Amino acid sequence: MEQENTGQKILDPIERARLGLKVLNMSAQEAEETIDAYVSQGNYDKASVDYFKGQIAIQNRIKEKGAELLVSGAQILRLVTLAFAKNFTKSQPGTPSEQ
Repeated sequence: MEQENTGQKILDPIERARLGLKVLNMSAQEAEETIDAYVSQGNYDKASVDYFKGQIAIQNRIKEKGAELLVSGAQILRLVTLAFAKNFTKSQPGTPSEQ
């Protein structure tokens, strides 16, 4: 696909999908280097390439934040479970704390 005013190609949806799968599990720097290597083979519009790089950066940030939320959720669940267990043992009749 070519833009009419510059004659440069834009990354079409199929190319973005292929590149997206290729860089899915890469770090942000590796992904950017891979994208740069791919677009260096053709006359691609810089704006479309930068837009795609931005999408990949957002995807990486979402993955990082998702992992952080998962860890936080696990910590909260652990604290709630420990508190519940502690309160449950205190409320049982005949426990050493009530004698």
